[in-house]
Amino acid sequence: MTEQHKEHNLIKAAVLVLLPIFFFLAAVCVGRYSVSAGDVCKSFWTAAFGTDLGVNDQVFSVVMNLRVPRALQGLLVGASLAVSGACFQSLFRNPLVSSGMLGVSNGAGFGAALSILLFNSMTMTAVFSFGFGTLAVVLAYLTGKVSGGTPTITLVLGGTIIQSIFSALLSLLKYIADPYSQLPAITFWLMGSLASTKSEELLFSAIPMVVGIIGMILFRWRLNVLSMGDREARTLGLNVGLNKGIVIGLATLATAGAVCVSGVIGWVGLVVPHMCRMVIGSDNKWLIPASISIGACFMVFVDTICRTITGAEIPLGIVTAIVGGPFFIYLLKKTKGKNW
Repeated sequence: MTEQHKEHNLIKAAVLVLLPIFFFLAAVCVGRYSVSAGDVCKSFWTAAFGTDLGVNDQVFSVVMNLRVPRALQGLLVGASLAVSGACFQSLFRNPLVSSGMLGVSNGAGFGAALSILLFNSMTMTAVFSFGFGTLAVVLAYLTGKVSGGTPTITLVLGGTIIQSIFSALLSLLKYIADPYSQLPAITFWLMGSLASTKSEELLFSAIPMVVGIIGMILFRWRLNVLSMGDREARTLGLNVGLNKGIVIGLATLATAGAVCVSGVIGWVGLVVPHMCRMVIGSDNKWLIPASISIGACFMVFVDTICRTITGAEIPLGIVTAIVGGPFFIYLLKKTKGKNW
């Protein structure tokens, strides 16, 4: 590797690290109650070292109790959905799949709706949505093994079947829900939002998201081999079934952790990997880190727009769909519906 190539890689790595930091700090400053960068830095210093630098109590509360947990949650959710989508697109060699392809979003939606009907507790909603989201992927994987293996086509079909089943069950829960209290809560959760982010929820959801993200970073080399096809991967000595299962498990862990606290946010796992692929290429050595970085920035940016553009907060799923729909049309035109 030449010195020029090393310097180019170093610049790319620095940009990918610094971009989320910039968007995080901007999100903490921006809002209907504006906070200066100096007050944000003072609040960080006070929280870290306990030294009072004269920051206003109201400013400190807004920064540390509201905006910082929400911005951190946005970074993790965006990174998780984007990198999971990138992994699935490489694994299944299909540019039109996303992080919810195996039914995790539908399962999480059913779990959240069931929790709202039974408990009406944000904590239980997060637990139920995470559990049922994970269960949906396990069922999709087992359905795909009916043929005696785990080929790509049977996994996709298994995911489609499980998505349909959980979608029907979710419709049933919405049908029997109280139309004045429970149904609006279910509908709002399904549209996606970070408005209810608390420090406790952040700690609960961060563990599976961080584990999943780190695992996918470590597996990006094997993902390059898997994207070549099952036959080529076996020729190179890779245990295809085991490695596919691990990658799917890591992506599911990250996606379920994201969906259980943010609700169903579509398009991120489809749009962001393609943004990165158009700029940085299809090599997962850089595509995976780029998807993490750009996905985190994209989610924080969209969330900032949703909470500042109008007096009433706009659900995240609406804005991501407005962005993702036209992009999907462009993608269909470019690929003509064909796989890689």
